Amino acid sequence: MFQDEGRFGRINDPRRCWAPEAFRPYVPMQIVREYTYVFTAVCPFDGTMDSLILPYLNAETMSIFLDEVSSRHSEEFILMFMDQAGWHKARKLIIPENIKIAWLPPYSPQCNPAEHVWEEIREKWFDNRIFKSLKEVEITLLHALKSLENDKENIESMTAFKWIFSNPLIAP
Repeated sequence: MFQDEGRFGRINDPRRCWAPEAFRPYVPMQIVREYTYVFTAVCPFDGTMDSLILPYLNAETMSIFLDEVSSRHSEEFILMFMDQAGWHKARKLIIPENIKIAWLPPYSPQCNPAEHVWEEIREKWFDNRIFKSLKEVEITLLHALKSLENDKENIESMTAFKWIFSNPLIAP
């Protein structure tokens, strides 16, 4: 599995959108510095995705997430690839027995297929929207994550590794 965190909040980036010719689209914008975080782990091989929405990024919340993934896959051994964020290497981090951590190269988000999940969520659920509260952001995230977790084919496709496992010249 590949793990990553995404930050979502009430600051939005206007994106391109369609409008009839000769009309200028109206795209609302706001800058409110309130955030929540999503911890996600994806398996590109079978499209499995596990996520949690948590209020902070630190060793404690990372431990909560690892424990949740471990319990969801209690009969499996998980090799989890992560970037080298400080809370991933913290001494206080509690790593469950059935999870082994492997490190991705520093400063290389292109090596982490979980990054594509954030692109999908921002494009499909957060595009040109403003939110009245952080709770509204979390509700939208919950719908997005549930939808993606239940769509293994989409996760498998978006994490872009299917061709590696199906290619007889590359597959182990």
